[in-house]
Amino acid sequence: MTGLVARFHPALSAVAPAQWDALRPDDNPFVSHAFLAGLEETGCIDARAGWQPHHLTLHDNGRLVAAAPLYRKTNSHGEFVFDWSWAHAYAEHGYDYYPKLLCAVPYSPVTGPRLLAGAGDRVEMRARLIAAMRDEAIHLGLSSAHVNFPAAYDESAFIGSDWLERFDWQFHWHNRGWADFDEFLASLNHRKRKNIRQERAHVATAGIHCEIRHGDELEESEWCTLHDFYRSTFEERGNFPALTLDFFRHLGTAMPRSVVAVLCRRGNAAVAGALMLRSSTTLYGRYWGSRENVPGLHFEACYYQGIEYCLREGLTIFEPGAQGEHKIARGFLPARTRSFHWIADARFRRAIASALQREAIALDAYRDECMEHSPFAKGHGNAT
Repeated sequence: MTGLVARFHPALSAVAPAQWDALRPDDNPFVSHAFLAGLEETGCIDARAGWQPHHLTLHDNGRLVAAAPLYRKTNSHGEFVFDWSWAHAYAEHGYDYYPKLLCAVPYSPVTGPRLLAGAGDRVEMRARLIAAMRDEAIHLGLSSAHVNFPAAYDESAFIGSDWLERFDWQFHWHNRGWADFDEFLASLNHRKRKNIRQERAHVATAGIHCEIRHGDELEESEWCTLHDFYRSTFEERGNFPALTLDFFRHLGTAMPRSVVAVLCRRGNAAVAGALMLRSSTTLYGRYWGSRENVPGLHFEACYYQGIEYCLREGLTIFEPGAQGEHKIARGFLPARTRSFHWIADARFRRAIASALQREAIALDAYRDECMEHSPFAKGHGNAT
């Protein structure tokens, strides 16, 4: 493959959906053409929001053989790998950290494929993809290039390179073959099991019942309701709700069976809801909102309904989103996530590498502390 040619595209619509999706190693919904192009076509990302599509493709004699979702970023919003301190250090020394190159899924701290390599020598193609990102950063005079939340099979491409590795922790639930929710509860210690039952009882006592729908089972009014929940939660926390109602509708039409919606009702009125996505193995919690402050309702909609869904559907992992130590008590244990960073300036690269070494020591200690609060009873295993 000595004749590989790299090309960069200002919109994913420049790449045929079937050709892009043929490069995916699995059915992770976040790197599908429908998801990524939908963000662009429904006004969720553009240069004004700091996301300028710059997608990378590799071609062998004109044939698409590899690709990566790539963006020129003029801020660090919507990434969930926090490098604000790096940008501040650049500014203090009179340098520009932005723009930078970012290989990631916008607004989605979800581990998955980033270096999409089709049939052939995938090791070489992944190496060519990260080399093309680095070369493009140099060509454009950018400070850096970054790859956030890559899948494990992508990580080997960075070994032995001058990309810096960074890691963090999320809290994931793993299906250990429980037959149902009661059997899952039986694996927890008595106090945690009692607390979860009490939380679920609060929701039932409030007269609220929850139902799960897929994207093709939702009515137009329910899409509007789910988007209202999402928007209100972001606005209450002082964040900008970047995803549009049109994008929610797009998910329902373009990838309906990947959508898992939880609607919580009192009678016929929806009082809360959560929107998730799924693959054949994993459930991904994304957005939630509520019109009432009912004790336990957040945990019911965002965690317990999802766990029950995974047990029914045979899904092995539930990733409910970034951060949140309160997830530990509900069966979600620390799972390592990674990112990789190429820094053009050798002085900043050395300083950042040193900072990451110190950060890693603190994060390992944090994981140990989290595991001390594992809710699982002895003999049921605590490792994820």
